[in-house]
Amino acid sequence: MLDEELGALAQMMAEHMARPFPPGFRGLDVEGWDMVMLDSDAYAYAACVHEGLLSEQTRIRLTRLTSAFGKVLPAIDDEYAAKYYTHLHNMVVLSAEIDSQRKK
Repeated sequence: MLDEELGALAQMMAEHMARPFPPGFRGLDVEGWDMVMLDSDAYAYAACVHEGLLSEQTRIRLTRLTSAFGKVLPAIDDEYAAKYYTHLHNMVVLSAEIDSQRKK
């Protein structure tokens, strides 16, 4: 099951890299979050999880990032950007689930 989830995470990461960044979101803060950094951090944490077990500090940051999407997503009124960041959110949630399974 873990191998399947890692494969799904790799697929989501590849899909993310193939999508253009939402126009108008560079330099934009939504609910106190810089949208470029949110994008970058989400991908970076997914890559870390894909490569192996997270440190406790990194796990705390991943949890914080996951909760950020709960604030940011409802505030996005651009259809493309909403889909783009929802995909990122799903990627971060899957990353957290994979990390949780590894800890057991």
